[in-house]
Amino acid sequence: MDKVQIWGETLRLIVELSATAAFALAGVIEAARKRLDAVGVCVVGFLTAFGGGTLRDLLLDQRPFFWVQHVEMLWGVLGLCVLAMAFLRHRHFELTERAIQVPDALGLGLFAATGTHQALLLDLPGIVAVLMGVITGVFGGVLRDVVCNQIPAAFHGHRPYTVCAFAGGWVYVGLWQVAAPGWVALLACVGVTAGLRWLALWRDWELPAWKP
Repeated sequence: MDKVQIWGETLRLIVELSATAAFALAGVIEAARKRLDAVGVCVVGFLTAFGGGTLRDLLLDQRPFFWVQHVEMLWGVLGLCVLAMAFLRHRHFELTERAIQVPDALGLGLFAATGTHQALLLDLPGIVAVLMGVITGVFGGVLRDVVCNQIPAAFHGHRPYTVCAFAGGWVYVGLWQVAAPGWVALLACVGVTAGLRWLALWRDWELPAWKP
């Protein structure tokens, strides 16, 4: 059991690092599309990467925050922002925005899994754990859109996004309840969340919206 837990924690850290990189890149691209300067691009990248996890840690009363405990994440995101800015100067932003939908969906699944995992480690109820996963996966993008002066896409984009994280979180909770290995629950949550998001984009699914 100890070895399983160590492997689970190692995998969780790798997943959180991957999700942070994916969301940081999404934030940089959105900031570049809004023609922000270098400081603005870095700020948006950091908010997107760390916003959801920071709110999760605040709500769960976790100290230090995950990016304080793993300071290499800060250097990694900063380096990613600089490299992405240099690369995007020579690329068409609209094409890059379409391309980022794949890693963005992956980042959503990764953060949904780690947020749910952190809450379950504290023996919180399933619904609370799922909501922690949703917050971790969605709130960074909400901050990104607010700073970029637009209604958050998670609230008005109509294509399932938050719902995908919600479904993936329940998959994690279900596998946790039947005592499945942590890495199985983690990968299943990521697969369901990202898979539903990619399927929604491919099939052009839309959530009901208010009619004018």
